[in-house]
Formats: sequence, structure tokens, C-alpha cells
Amino acid sequence: MNQHPSIQLHATRREFFGRTANGIGAAALANMLAQTGLALDPGNRPHSGNPGADPTQGARLGGLPGLPHFAPKARRVIALIQNGAPSHADLFDWKPELAKMHGQPVPEHFIAGKRFSTMTGQADGKLMLAPIEPFKQRGRSGAWVSDMLPYTASIADELTFVKGMHTDAVNHAPAISFLLSGAQIPGRPSLGSWMNYGIGSEVEDLPNFIVMTSVSKNTTCGQIFYDFYWGNGFLPSKHQGVKFRGSGDPVLYLSNPSGMSRQMRRDWLDDLAQLNQRQLDDFGDPEIATRIAQYEMAFKMQASVPALIDLSDEPQSVLDMYGPGVEEPGTFAHNCLLARRLAERGVGFTQLMHAGWDQHNSLTTEFYTQCRDTDQASAALVMDLKQRGMLDDTLVIWGGEFGRTPFIQGEFNNRARWGRDHHPYAYTMWMAGAGLKPGLSYGQTDELAMNVVHDPVHIHDFQATILHLLGINHEKLTYRFQGRQFRLTDVHGRVVHELIA
Repeated sequence: MNQHPSIQLHATRREFFGRTANGIGAAALANMLAQTGLALDPGNRPHSGNPGADPTQGARLGGLPGLPHFAPKARRVIALIQNGAPSHADLFDWKPELAKMHGQPVPEHFIAGKRFSTMTGQADGKLMLAPIEPFKQRGRSGAWVSDMLPYTASIADELTFVKGMHTDAVNHAPAISFLLSGAQIPGRPSLGSWMNYGIGSEVEDLPNFIVMTSVSKNTTCGQIFYDFYWGNGFLPSKHQGVKFRGSGDPVLYLSNPSGMSRQMRRDWLDDLAQLNQRQLDDFGDPEIATRIAQYEMAFKMQASVPALIDLSDEPQSVLDMYGPGVEEPGTFAHNCLLARRLAERGVGFTQLMHAGWDQHNSLTTEFYTQCRDTDQASAALVMDLKQRGMLDDTLVIWGGEFGRTPFIQGEFNNRARWGRDHHPYAYTMWMAGAGLKPGLSYGQTDELAMNVVHDPVHIHDFQATILHLLGINHEKLTYRFQGRQFRLTDVHGRVVHELIA
């Protein structure tokens, strides 16, 4: 029986691309693994020959030709993502009027036309809730920070507060996805993947995009850490974030099996690479090249990771600075110290995610635990980087996916169960280092911390600014997929130059 013509056509294409163009696969592998850059089709090369590229970046592995577009202020990023959304009204956005209106119904004109989560539903009649602890102005800058965060308050002059943040999403997973990938629906590349794809890596024996997660003990507010929070989306899978575990080997199968020496592992990988190379030569699939590169990276990590996680060379003064739990794998403090050690080794993007900030009914209980578990280590990371001369070219980001409602969730007369619901219309994030203006508080909300009234910063603006600090024009870093050019900021975003010194 004759084959269907479409099957014959498919076979002919396969024969053409897979067997008569062996040189394509070899060239693709050579370019992907070479230190000079990554081969791209014409649709993905808007940057070649850019005269503004920084000549000091020539030592990077991979990356696109012509990037960075201009001299970067940041060589690396450490993102301290606070899953669940810290309450801006209780931590950074002091509003005397909110304190005065404690227990009074929210004025209608503040919430007209607004969408809140299903837990709030209609916000009509909700009672305003004052900050649960006092605020004070801190340092020379006079930035308002709550007593809930004494260590963060002590370094306020090092921080750049973005108080006009707002987002499009009202629930956690879509909002975190939006913050990290520019889209609420999973499937787009995350910020770390875009950075890795665009400007490549400075390190050979560790992944350039590493993720660590933590949750406060005994919390009832933990969120799920979905893999798409550090996914590569439609970018080649070599750009996906590598998650370090909080116990045992940071990466599974890092240790050799019993009876296998390092030389045996080396010989085994060399033989496997030859088999994969044959497959790559036949079909030119870039994912095969990724597999080869990842096996090689895993072999190198067997030597680099044990030294990374061995804290015996850290002075006691440094361990004390990060606070209790710093020597316990899986804690936020431990992850912050590892983030600094990764930065020292040249890792470009480290993403720490700490869950538990979802205080729907635990604002007077678990919220204190969240602050205690993250405050000291976050401040220590900033100061540790500064003391080592690394803060000038390291961008540190702290914040969640949205804010919390200035009005109460729960019964007003039951203080032990006070809470706040999701609030996408206004919240605060802070940044530090990498050429930012320290001590600046940018943006302003209304008198109840409900809506942004001056200098709003949308999520896409925030992303565009991060890329700018890395020397990347966010409108030019694109990838062709499903017939069009995609970018982190979609078709939006402006660089907030007012934040940059």
C-alpha cells in the first residue's frame, strides 16, 4: 500500500534537514558551546554589530552578538521574591489618614470600579485597618519603614523604594508569573532566562540562573513554588533556572553512585557525548546540544557545588550578621548567604523565593514570623555585598507580586484573626545597588495607600528598568516564536530613569 503523500513529504523534509545537512548540526553545537556567542536565525538578530555594546563583556559564555546594548550598571541580579505579597500598608507606606480612619468604612470613591479577590468580593462597607505597628522615618533619607523591619530600617539609606508599583493580576500564581515573565499565563520565559539568553554567563562551573526556595516554619500561608516561575518558556531549555534543594545534595544526582569514580564518570560522559553528537549531526535539534552542555555542567558542578555550600570559611561575624538559621539549609537566611557566595563566583541571576506572606487572617500572628525570618538576612545581604565592593554592580530586588488591602479582611472585633486581602492597585518594592539612587522613595499613593496617585510603576516598567540596568534595551531583546517576536515586556514598558543615579 502506498504511503499517504503527506507522510512521504514529511520523510523527504526529515531526510533533507536531518541527513544531508550534517554540517548544520555540528555548527550549531560549536556555536552554542563556544565562548563567542550563540548562532541565531536572522529573525533573532536585531542586535548584531551594535556600536554601544560593552567591550568588557567579551569573556561571557554564550549570549547574543551585540549585547549588552550599552555599558551595564549591573553584572548580576539577586531577586528576593516574597511570595504571598507583603503588606505595604504595614511595612513601607505610612499613611496618617489610614490610622485615623481605623474602624471606619472604606470611602466609596477609593474602590469604585475596582476588582478584588473573591475572598473580598465587593469591598463596600469594609472597615479600614491601621498599621499594626508604628512607623518611623529612617536615616538621612527619612524613608518611612515600620518597626516590623528593624534591620531593613537600619539600611534605608542604601535602598531605593518604589512605592508606586501596580499590577494587572489579583491572584498569586498569575501575579507571580506576571512579575517574573511578563505574562499571567504560564509559558513565557522568566526574567532570569531572558538575561541568560541575552548576555550569557561569566561562570563555567555553575549554572548562570539558580533558584532557591524557603518557607517560614509552622506557617499556614505557604504558596506552591511552580516550576514555571523560573521556566525558560519557548527559549532553549539551557536557559531554564536550576533549582537548588533545601536539604541533601542541592541538585539531585550530584553525587556519583557507589563504586563509580570521578574518572569513570568522565569516561562515561565522554562516550555519551559522542552518541549525542551523532544524533545532533543527524537531526540538528538544539535540545540535543543543550543535553550535551547540561551533562557537562553537571560534571563540573560535582566539584563546584560542595565548595559553594561549605560555610566553614565564613567568619563568625558574617554568620552572625545573617542571623539565626543561617547555617540551616533551606532557610531564607541560609539562601541569602548562598546568594552572596554565588554572586562572588559569577552567577548572573539568583532567585530566592520565600513563601508565607499571605496574611488573610494572620496579620497579628504569622506576619511577625515572616518579618523576623526575612528582615535580618535581607539587610545583611545588602551590607555584605557593599562591604565586599560588590553592591555597585549587583542589583538586589525585594518584594512580592502585589500588595494588601488597606481595609480589613475578617472581623474587626477579633484582633487575633485580622487579615488583609490581595491588592494589585498599589504596593511597594525596594531595590539596591547597581547604579540606583540610594535613599530615594519614588512614587506616591493616596492618603489611604489604596491607589497610586504620582509616578506609577507598572510591572512592565519595572522589568524594563531591570533590563536597562543590565545594559539591555527591553524593546530589542526578542525571540521569534509562533510567528512573531516576543519580549519580556510584551508591547509595553518604559524605563524608569528617575530611579537611576
